[in-house]
Amino acid sequence: MLSTFHGLNTMVSGIQNNRVGLNTVGHNISNSSSEGYSRQQVNSVATRSQTIWSYSRANQIGSGVGVYGISRARDIYADRQYWKENTTDGYYNAKAKNYSKLETIFNDSDDNSLQASMEKFYQAWVDCSTTASTASSRQNVINAGYNFAETLNATATQVQAQIESVYDEIILSVDNINSMTDRVTVLNGQIMEMEANGSSANDLRDQRDLLVDQLSKIMHISVNETPNGMYNLVCNGTTLVNGTSKVTIAVSKPINNEVYGISDYTLNIKESDIPFNPGNGELYGQLQSVLEDKQYIDRLANMAGFLLTTLNAQHKDGYTLAKTGNQVSFTNQAGQEVTYDEVKKGNNFYGETDAVYLWDTTNPDDLHMTKNGVAKRGIQIIKELTINQDLTATDGHNLLATRGYETVKDNTGTEHEVPNGVADGSNAVWVSTLFNCVKGNTSPTVNTTTRAIGDESFYSYYNTSMTTLGSATENMNNKVEFQSDLMTQITNLRESTSGVNWDEELTNMITFQQGYAACSRCLTTMDEMLDKLINSTGVVGR
Repeated sequence: MLSTFHGLNTMVSGIQNNRVGLNTVGHNISNSSSEGYSRQQVNSVATRSQTIWSYSRANQIGSGVGVYGISRARDIYADRQYWKENTTDGYYNAKAKNYSKLETIFNDSDDNSLQASMEKFYQAWVDCSTTASTASSRQNVINAGYNFAETLNATATQVQAQIESVYDEIILSVDNINSMTDRVTVLNGQIMEMEANGSSANDLRDQRDLLVDQLSKIMHISVNETPNGMYNLVCNGTTLVNGTSKVTIAVSKPINNEVYGISDYTLNIKESDIPFNPGNGELYGQLQSVLEDKQYIDRLANMAGFLLTTLNAQHKDGYTLAKTGNQVSFTNQAGQEVTYDEVKKGNNFYGETDAVYLWDTTNPDDLHMTKNGVAKRGIQIIKELTINQDLTATDGHNLLATRGYETVKDNTGTEHEVPNGVADGSNAVWVSTLFNCVKGNTSPTVNTTTRAIGDESFYSYYNTSMTTLGSATENMNNKVEFQSDLMTQITNLRESTSGVNWDEELTNMITFQQGYAACSRCLTTMDEMLDKLINSTGVVGR
């Protein structure tokens, strides 16, 4: 037999259910702009019915409604797709950012760029080849050579600074990873504790998923959820988070790299001291950017090595305007007496006067320059690229070797190099060919040697490097654009499930409001009936 107050209890459950629904709608609307928030919904279920007997059969009568749980709207498959593509998006953006900075360093549109100073240096040699006896023309070559060396050194310094900047970003990324994995372990413990009694830790789960979103931007991440609701996070085979325990990614102490003139860093797992590889993502893109930036220092070093070896060799093959004070006389094979004032041959245009710079090709896997037999690589070569101080001294322009020579045999068959006239600029012509001619079209003095830049011209080597940079930048920007569109689609897919829709929430609000009012009205009616029953019946005869 039903309780007299059964109907009141039924309506009270309806009022409570609708009130929870209204509170949930308010919670959704309040967090509609909260990052990582997932829409929540009330799961209602009819409470256990009661049995009443009529005649000879039993009947079930409902006892109201109960809140079975409050769940969050989440699509795990969309989450996993988001994490995967977000990692790729982070990698592309890190690479594109580095390419953009490199393009700023090698900005060929700037009048003070490396290309502009190289063109001025080349033009100075061309002009001097026709006006070799003019002091101003010769001085212009020296000034242009000085500016080019300074610009190349400055460019290398900027690339070094770029590498250091990327390393700063790497260290920051590692700090962020460790901070976020710490918070994931804490949330794992809180979620397990809260859900042990059957409740749902929706807001804590949202916070944890937001952290995974941010981690997936930085590195490749795999997420496995245990039966007790905790996340295990694995990166490229390394378990970073296992329930409430974690490992720490450590950045090594600075490692002095003399080849590039910077401090390198490595990543490892602090607890086991094994190397850590992020596999993909922003951090992996930053590590790859360091390697690419070093390649551009290598390219600058090859250019500097070419100038210190090949250009110097060509300069040393010519004659200057500086006289030694001696006279040379011999009888040629025609019986004629040849007499001329002895003049100095050219010395190194770049580097130290008496230093011997050679391009060492002994080991094809380790091409480098030597200075007086001592190996030089990378930034060490670039730092050697300074104008010869003899050329910058007073009247140093007289030591510029622009003159060619004629080989004459004497009556004994001995060959003599007879310098051409003071206005001759034939050696300046040969120097200028180094800029725009392939190896085979340069002078016999240098076209048989192995060069730092290969067989192409100096211009071609630089332009090829810049074309490669431009193509890589354009390609990466296209990938960033494509990935951005893909991320927009995936984000919209996630939002269609977990996002807060105002129209839907306001509709639910009206539904719960009307339900609350209807239950309240029904409760009032039942109360009036009971009042009539209790206070107005059984009073006959009083």
